Amino acid sequence: DIKVARIFNTYGPRIDLTDGRVVPNFIQQALAQQPLTIYGTGQQTRSFQYIDDLIEGIVRLMNSSYSGPVNIGNPNEFTMLELATKVLAMTGSDSEIEFLALPVDDPNRRRPDITLAKTLLGWEPQVSLDEGLVKTIDYYRSQVLGEVVAG
Repeated sequence: DIKVARIFNTYGPRIDLTDGRVVPNFIQQALAQQPLTIYGTGQQTRSFQYIDDLIEGIVRLMNSSYSGPVNIGNPNEFTMLELATKVLAMTGSDSEIEFLALPVDDPNRRRPDITLAKTLLGWEPQVSLDEGLVKTIDYYRSQVLGEVVAG
């Protein structure tokens, strides 16, 4: 039997800030007081799942009798501009938002259909974007700036 988890846009503490994903990029740029780079108008949407939700989804899939692919992701969508605004507000950064040319192959929308995960595994994400960003920003703030974060 095989299990296939189709993992969508995961973020959280300990992801390399320079790996090129949008959440770590925005956090790193905000903490460094650098412009947050958005490609295109920022109206393209993405969905983001916190690492704890991903792990729970994979554990449930591995413990199930289902063989086949299952989408593990968060279906709640946010525009890139909304994400940038959240990160700026949560970090207290004075960074500007810089708009760059949209790459030709950049999709307008990325949103997983998690119906199968909900039905077969009884799984759906529990951590909101705001809650996950707080934890992630606190971690990177302590790592990058050496600040002690209460919590």
